[in-house]
Amino acid sequence: MTGMQREVPGPGQQSVWDFPRPPAVEASSRRVVVELGGAPVARTSRALRVLETSHPPVFYVPFEDVEPGALEPAPGSSWCEFKGRAAYVDVVAGGQRAAAAGWHYPDPSPGYELLRGHVAFYPGRMGRCLVDGELVLAQEGDFYGGWITSEVVGPFKGGPGTRGW
Repeated sequence: MTGMQREVPGPGQQSVWDFPRPPAVEASSRRVVVELGGAPVARTSRALRVLETSHPPVFYVPFEDVEPGALEPAPGSSWCEFKGRAAYVDVVAGGQRAAAAGWHYPDPSPGYELLRGHVAFYPGRMGRCLVDGELVLAQEGDFYGGWITSEVVGPFKGGPGTRGW
């Protein structure tokens, strides 16, 4: 966190610097909505929320709560030292295609089995993402997919100069 000051959380807020490493997975009953091109992609109150030090939470939606035909396999993969190999999906809705805008763990590492059968979305590549009606801001950068809401404070990893955090 060189040169950065940890923000002090206010009432009802969490600091991402209090989130664990390795990441934690928790069930969330919040209403999560994902849209592209003005059309629904996913709606759920059964998301999983992944919390990791320095990152805004990432919401993972059950595949069953994604609109039929909204996800298509995309080329490429990435590796998380904790969760394992991620596969990517294109998101198709509202006459638009967002390339590699979502990811999932077909065979997650031990300790992260709950993520199987769930997909996460990059909020910056979607038309909009909402948590309990609040518009989500995207985590800065092009790799991490954190969902910034008023309940979390940073600073957040992802922007220029944060790679070494």
